[in-house]
Amino acid sequence: MKSVSDKDLRIGVFVCECGTNIAASVDCDEATEFSKKLPGVVFAVKNKYTCSEPGQQEIKKAIVEHKLNKVVIASCTPRMHEPTFRQCVSEAGLNPYLMEMANIREHCSWVHVTDKKKATDKAKDIIKAAVARTRNLEPQTELEVPVTQSALVIGGGVAGMQAALDLADAGYPVHLVEKSPTLGGKMAQLDKVYPSMD
Repeated sequence: MKSVSDKDLRIGVFVCECGTNIAASVDCDEATEFSKKLPGVVFAVKNKYTCSEPGQQEIKKAIVEHKLNKVVIASCTPRMHEPTFRQCVSEAGLNPYLMEMANIREHCSWVHVTDKKKATDKAKDIIKAAVARTRNLEPQTELEVPVTQSALVIGGGVAGMQAALDLADAGYPVHLVEKSPTLGGKMAQLDKVYPSMD
């Protein structure tokens, strides 16, 4: 796929209320209106729950109807729903790596619970940064790489030897590498060892 030039940018911004998780502290209407004025943004909308099935359907519909080629989802942490939204935009025919998330729940509403103006201003800044980042997003392809089912353990001290034994017990071939001529590390240098003091 070829990259999108600045003049061809068609960014969609989806601001999630997350019930009251975000909406109680962030003015989502103000954040949505702010998003509409950002360079390259051709569509912005507020959702109650963007991760829900109706919310995802709205994203898919907007991608097709507004010919969006980049998407920003202002919601919760990517750790929670990034795979959900990547799958969503992919099902709408957009490369999943042309989607950016703006975390306005953990970074705004949850840390500025008692200050709606501060939470809203910060949310607008985070959305603005996410929209700016989308300018540099390129379509990506996921590759499958073969993995050698063996382990290399560096260091033949007590921890290294135990790791090598555990991996071998699990059925993996193990290569144990130690720079000195003997195993045991610091343990081999002690003449008495707790608990038996042998």
